[in-house]
Amino acid sequence: MSAISKQPLPHGRGSDRTSQRDRMSRCSNPSREGEGAVAAPPFDRMAARYDALWTTTPIGRAQRDLVWRDMDPLFQPGQRILDVGCGTGEDAAHFAARDVRVYATDPSPAMIQVAAARGGFMAEVRSAEELAQIAEPFDGAISNFGALNCVQDLPGVARSLAALVRPGGSVAICILGRFCAWETLHYAVRFQWKKATRRWRGHARFVGQVGNLLRVGNPLADVCAGNQPARRMPSCPTEHASQGIMVHYPTVAEIRAAFAPHFQLRRWTGIGLLVPPSYVKLPGALVALLAACDRLLARLPLLRALADHRLFLLVRTC
Repeated sequence: MSAISKQPLPHGRGSDRTSQRDRMSRCSNPSREGEGAVAAPPFDRMAARYDALWTTTPIGRAQRDLVWRDMDPLFQPGQRILDVGCGTGEDAAHFAARDVRVYATDPSPAMIQVAAARGGFMAEVRSAEELAQIAEPFDGAISNFGALNCVQDLPGVARSLAALVRPGGSVAICILGRFCAWETLHYAVRFQWKKATRRWRGHARFVGQVGNLLRVGNPLADVCAGNQPARRMPSCPTEHASQGIMVHYPTVAEIRAAFAPHFQLRRWTGIGLLVPPSYVKLPGALVALLAACDRLLARLPLLRALADHRLFLLVRTC
């Protein structure tokens, strides 16, 4: 039984003459041969629709623009960065357009195929737990929208990043926080107390059916928040669907401890303070207004702790 190929996919027009059939074979999961389509990683099956379901929605666009506002100044043209849990490559394409060289990784072969089709950066099938296998150095790293919420050994991932990122390099990670005002209020008014408080424990295991996967929204964030049934996600442990997945909601102190002594937390900000989580449906014009308010308020102490996501900006120490 062979493992998923770790060979890089084509990352630019004319960069590889490999046929589409060969690319598909690289993206297959041989370890699941014979189990049928139902057993395939759900993110593989929805990769073609992921951007329409989340990336290009008003809420998805607004939250990502807020992330880019703080990430963009960190990396300069010509620098090389690592994107952990890249999904369909939206962030990688954004930085590649700014002449930043990007090496994007994700455990979903189909997501990587979509990302590689954008061109302009390298994309490879690799989980966050496998970063230690990479040998090349980087000027920095990013991980967006909850990819690291599903990592059990966050200090281990931090150590791998420390071995890859040069001293003085920046690392930006965006994860789901321990408390989200929108989520608590959304479910409290519906008397769904368990959902309203589920993040407060710091972790939760979610078990469900894959059939409900295509609910509109950010699939990764929705599962990490418990708003969709469990399934395999980027950077999540490869657990059987019947066992579910463990999702972690680290505090600021836990993030700081996980990345010490190799990284120093410079600052952090809230992402999605007034812009709601993806399962809250609002008109695009209202989302734009809330996003404008977030630009003014989401960095403030106390208020930033109420946001859906938290963006941590760290620097690699000597």
